[in-house]
Amino acid sequence: MNPDTPIFNATQTAELLDFQLLVQTLETTVLDYASGAICAPERQVVPFPQGAVMLSMPATAPDIGIHKLVNVAANNASLNLPTINGLVAVYEGKTGQLLFVLDGPTVTARRTAAVSMLGLKTFLRRPPRHIALIGTGTQASGHAHAIAALFPDTAVFVAGRNADKVSGFIQAHRHLNVTLEAGSSGAIPADIDAVITATTSQTPVYNEAARTGRLVLGVGAFKADMAEIGAQTVLGSQSYVDDPAGAHHEAGDLVLAHVDWSQVKPLADALQNGVDFDRPLLFKTVGCAAWDLGAARCALAALTR
Repeated sequence: MNPDTPIFNATQTAELLDFQLLVQTLETTVLDYASGAICAPERQVVPFPQGAVMLSMPATAPDIGIHKLVNVAANNASLNLPTINGLVAVYEGKTGQLLFVLDGPTVTARRTAAVSMLGLKTFLRRPPRHIALIGTGTQASGHAHAIAALFPDTAVFVAGRNADKVSGFIQAHRHLNVTLEAGSSGAIPADIDAVITATTSQTPVYNEAARTGRLVLGVGAFKADMAEIGAQTVLGSQSYVDDPAGAHHEAGDLVLAHVDWSQVKPLADALQNGVDFDRPLLFKTVGCAAWDLGAARCALAALTR
């Protein structure tokens, strides 16, 4: 590595990924990926001892290439260490030369939240006024920051199974430009426009009857045996996914509901053709390296403007 290659820490990486620009960049990236202009093979998972894993996720496009390499170690929480560690290396598309390195967990959190914000923009008739955010961890925090940046007039109902964690989450995010309300996942207010599930729960935290005008957005479940959203909600909705290839074996909410995959549509279809707002809508995200490439595009634009 060239000693002059910029390596950005978590704070610097977040500053390069402004949510407004990131959502715009990801919208273009989603369409590029659907058209075949981005190559993003399924991620390689290599085991570490004690249940940890190393995830290798490369992606290339004519303008840039990226390689995200992150380690996920659930046991780190008991050691007061981050669960996710890693980096995103960004390369020039024509020469393959290393341009800069971003903080991996920050890229993951911000691009995941930005894809959800793109979902809110795409699958709601109008900007949300009241969002239920189920979860109090890293992904929920990323979503709270994204909502505050893009929908500052929105009230956020923060729900979880542990009242103390909900209270602590709200206290930690009081500085954000949104109204935060404490609640539980078992009592979602009737006027909620969108429900975002961002937990690591193995079993459903939301299973209400699907309803028109309420978008359900699943983020946290990332294995075929995990389901944050129950079958009643899934089977009553028109389902969309961010990455059809990965969803078949990572979208546990849909897998365990035995969804008819021929009826599940990609996000790119909604962006190109619009959606039927008169049907209940569900948007499930599993993530892929193409979205990390989109984040790298956003960072590169910020560095060169």
